[in-house]
Amino acid sequence: MPHDVISTCPVCSAELSVTRLHCRTCGTTLEGNFSVGRFGRLTRDQLALLESFLRSRGNLRDMERELGISYPTVRSRVEALVRALGFGPRADAEADEAERPAASPTDRATTRQEILERLARHEISAEDAAAAIRTVGRNP
Repeated sequence: MPHDVISTCPVCSAELSVTRLHCRTCGTTLEGNFSVGRFGRLTRDQLALLESFLRSRGNLRDMERELGISYPTVRSRVEALVRALGFGPRADAEADEAERPAASPTDRATTRQEILERLARHEISAEDAAAAIRTVGRNP
């Protein structure tokens, strides 16, 4: 039974490289230093999210129903997936932020709650959660 290729060293967490490829059909073997590629570096959860994204043809509402998670969580996970694949933030992200109306106290509480829920599900680190909550606090 074939196993998935791991992409990080279990000892030091550095990126691993593939050094040998072999064809079971014709016996050809290639040796060298090959990258696992950007998709090979994704975690199982990120791959499952990508598969859901493709199945839903990019419709986040369909992903929300399929995965049983909230729409903001789907958006957050897709955004994290985009960053994991090496793509930076959207060029219009700052413009969107500048045009967004100030959050009401109720919205801020909901946002804080969502951040804490993401932290509890281990979707973000404690440092990221603290930074996100500080950012929410800055919006009057």
